[in-house]
Amino acid sequence: MGGSAAISLSLLSLSPERKVKCYNGYFVNGYVFHIEEYGHGRKTYNSGVCIKGSTSSEFEVDYNGRLEEVIELQYHSEQNRLFLFKCYWDDTTDRGIRVDHHYGLVEINSKARHCNVNDVFVFSKQCQQVYYTYTPSFRKDRSRGDWLSVLKTKPRGRVEVVQDENKDTSVIDEVFQASEVVKPY
Repeated sequence: MGGSAAISLSLLSLSPERKVKCYNGYFVNGYVFHIEEYGHGRKTYNSGVCIKGSTSSEFEVDYNGRLEEVIELQYHSEQNRLFLFKCYWDDTTDRGIRVDHHYGLVEINSKARHCNVNDVFVFSKQCQQVYYTYTPSFRKDRSRGDWLSVLKTKPRGRVEVVQDENKDTSVIDEVFQASEVVKPY
């Protein structure tokens, strides 16, 4: 192992510095995220967060939530920084989520929050962006007033390309980012 790598590893083994920085927004994985408080009352709402997960059953579960804080931890060097998202998570039980398998539509109960408050932090690099909206056909149905549809957004820098008339559309997975050190707002 090189000398600089050994030094970086030893700095990471120490606890982070006691001071943290908090930000209103952060650009990562081709998405622009804003904390919920910053986006309140604005036309664009960028605080929806989704993380792929799995449970003890055979089904995969996407964990959806709203971004509460963007936190930067620094480990005794300018190069050793880590960004965490603190999120409010939606309930993943039948009381808080339902899936229409015919249309592939996921709906969450906006009044149901996840009970386990110990799992509020995630790495920013794990997150995808989603937004919440009322299903237009059910907007007047008062019994569905607390239920919102979850829609995933596409990251900036991803382009759908049609390769051949006989082949389906594919997605290029490479996202351009100027450097590994991402500048927060």
